[in-house]
Amino acid sequence: MSLFRALLFAFVGLTTQIPSKSIAPSSSVCSTLALPLFSLAGVALALAPLPALADAGKLKPQVSESSDVSLLPALPPVPRAPAMPRSRLAMLDGNDGTISPGGPFRYVITPERRALLNTIRFAEGTWARGEDLGYRVMFGGGLMGGLERHPNRVIYSGRYASAAAGAYQFMPFTWTMASQKLGLAGFGPHVQDQAALFLIQRRGALALADRGEFTPQLAAKLAPEWASFPTLAGYSYYGQPVKRYTALKAFYEQSLAQLKTLAEPAQEPVVELPTCEPVQSLRCRLQALDRIGPKPKSLGI
Repeated sequence: MSLFRALLFAFVGLTTQIPSKSIAPSSSVCSTLALPLFSLAGVALALAPLPALADAGKLKPQVSESSDVSLLPALPPVPRAPAMPRSRLAMLDGNDGTISPGGPFRYVITPERRALLNTIRFAEGTWARGEDLGYRVMFGGGLMGGLERHPNRVIYSGRYASAAAGAYQFMPFTWTMASQKLGLAGFGPHVQDQAALFLIQRRGALALADRGEFTPQLAAKLAPEWASFPTLAGYSYYGQPVKRYTALKAFYEQSLAQLKTLAEPAQEPVVELPTCEPVQSLRCRLQALDRIGPKPKSLGI
């Protein structure tokens, strides 16, 4: 029996004896005192045996935290998705890649790619008969002083104002993006060619360019990058003056034909010696010996 119950029973017994000793016998007084006390005792007795009270001071058993005990079945390992390349440059074909392990990325310039680069210069007004002078052209037709960096200078010409510069009319923010992606330094011709190929690939047009065909779809993919290229509707993507598709196609095909001719290895002309007649004559036999050359000296073996 707990201490709480012992005290409770003692208190109840004391109260039941009060009417016989301290108070005059009266049924009303006894009932008045007894009913509240018995009611209180009944509530206490009803609440005392609850398990929550009995076990309140006891310590609960602790579950072992060992790795061998598991409340849930083990889940199968979740397969990890393959890591995506940090740049789309990793999805190019095998002809492109780094110059050396850990070095910067560089595009291979094939005749098909060079023909498209030439066509972009033709459309942007920087062709300059294919000379390197076109790499120094700024918006409006002026020339930059050097090719150490992008000039980043806004020029006003007619109704338009632009900071485009170079053979492919790079905007400053576009040039910064391309040069940082490829690790380019300076603003020279070869560097501009690499950045232009990066923009072609960024627009999803490099695979079309490698087919060696200048199609309306190819021009439309490049229209958001170069305002002089027509969309499928024949207009500029930015509402600026645009080159006609037929003119661009003719320039591209002519440029590609010339580049393929230059790319073919030069073959040495075959010189045919005149036939000596009659073959059995002394003169023809001596000429045949001269073509063979002198015999090596004997080693005396």
